[in-house]
Amino acid sequence: MAGYKPKVISLTKRPGHTFGFYLRVEHGEEGHLIRCLEMGGPAELAGMKDGDRILRVGGTFVDELSHSEVVDMVRNSGSSVAFHILDEASYKRAKAQGVNLSNPQSTTVATGAAKQALKPKLCYLKSSSGYGFSLRSVKGEQDLFMTEVTPGRVADRAGVKVNDRLLEVNGENVEDSTHDQVVDKIKLAGSSLMLLLIDEETDKCYKNKRMKIGAWLATTKYLPHQPRMLDITKGSDGYGFLLKEESKQSGHFIRDIDKGSPAQRAGLEEMDRLVAVDGKEVDSCSHEEVVDRIRQSGNKCCFLVVDKETDQMYKQGQVSPLVFWEEMKNSSSPPSYTEAINLPAPVRPSTSVQEMEVKPKLCRMEKTSAGFGFHLNGVQGVCGQYIMEVVKGGVADGAGLEDEDVVVEVNGVNVEQSSHEEVVEMIRRSGNSLEMLVAKKSVYDQLKAKGVTITRWLLGKTSYAQVHTADTPEVSREETHEEAWPEPARERTSSSSSQDSINEKL
Repeated sequence: MAGYKPKVISLTKRPGHTFGFYLRVEHGEEGHLIRCLEMGGPAELAGMKDGDRILRVGGTFVDELSHSEVVDMVRNSGSSVAFHILDEASYKRAKAQGVNLSNPQSTTVATGAAKQALKPKLCYLKSSSGYGFSLRSVKGEQDLFMTEVTPGRVADRAGVKVNDRLLEVNGENVEDSTHDQVVDKIKLAGSSLMLLLIDEETDKCYKNKRMKIGAWLATTKYLPHQPRMLDITKGSDGYGFLLKEESKQSGHFIRDIDKGSPAQRAGLEEMDRLVAVDGKEVDSCSHEEVVDRIRQSGNKCCFLVVDKETDQMYKQGQVSPLVFWEEMKNSSSPPSYTEAINLPAPVRPSTSVQEMEVKPKLCRMEKTSAGFGFHLNGVQGVCGQYIMEVVKGGVADGAGLEDEDVVVEVNGVNVEQSSHEEVVEMIRRSGNSLEMLVAKKSVYDQLKAKGVTITRWLLGKTSYAQVHTADTPEVSREETHEEAWPEPARERTSSSSSQDSINEKL
């Protein structure tokens, strides 16, 4: 593959966010194409270009795989991934010359920010019929290494690589154990394993620095289940959930979530276990101490929560989910290629009429002598505004505004957290031209319940889905979710805010 140097682009996706590109196959074009890069998104910032071809996902050659296989591979990978990318001109030239693009000896050029610190890795394997790896030892040495990792099997999919050194099995250090002892531990573990591994480069780095290696230093990028970081903004009636202790389980659990509450919109789910508040672990705190900590956070609070499956996985490895928190806090730059080999993948947009309607509306209006022709309703001093009394045949009606539409943006500025008075002033300052991003109440509630950030980008995403037919190229895209950040939990109280609507004729 002389003359062809794929770039290695490592992308990291924070919880609830995307990598910012479409993966496409197109009629008359070979390969898996990068299209529709989101300006300012991870892919665009890392150097991906429109028309680039993906050759490898996490080290696996994908050029000869089907579109759906590549989509599934990305989707099942985790929160970060390393892509081998070849630019469009080089790809077409290589194809025309019959170059073997799968040659692993080809030189690659790494892109992105400076290389981050190397880390050991946590890998979770679950299978009732074998894991697809073997252990080898070196004569005269105590260390055990992974070998015979079968491509496509459980270990390979979990991030295990040949020559990784084994440090822990289910949270227990095995560096001083014999080969037979470790094999017995793995057999006794049953159908699931949490392994702490370290690759050769990282191992050498830690040994040179004489650093102790433990799970608290590990990357969680390969794990199939992850904690959720949720940011909740307090509503007029609090956060909308109860914090409880369960008699047969240790920990603090989310219960009785109010429908449509800030807690539900942020993505809290029944029986989530609260791990940390604003980055501070609460396992050792009493119920009263946790509630006080949430109250002291003011109107916003950041929660780290785990569902039952994620909780069990982390407990099996005897590692705190705060490892994930710390990693995500410091993941503004793409990881090194050694660290990154798993990423979340695009979800194919549905073409059903029902799903096409789950999108906001962008309404542009030019004021006439009769005004814009709608009322803006809200509760004085409370965030959240909606449209009422749209004049039939008026400017707003012609632009697509409807009664009870929720106002998301005014002239490109998000107003979901703005007061009624602030939104009215913004509209007045706009003069004769007004642009509003709005959503039907049902659409707004549905998107918020899924943690989706409502922006104009959703309009482009949906319009792409609309032209996706049997005669057009297949396209997949990751779902766009906003990273939720919790707010202080509340003890349920009755609302004392005014329910009187305030109307402004505009």
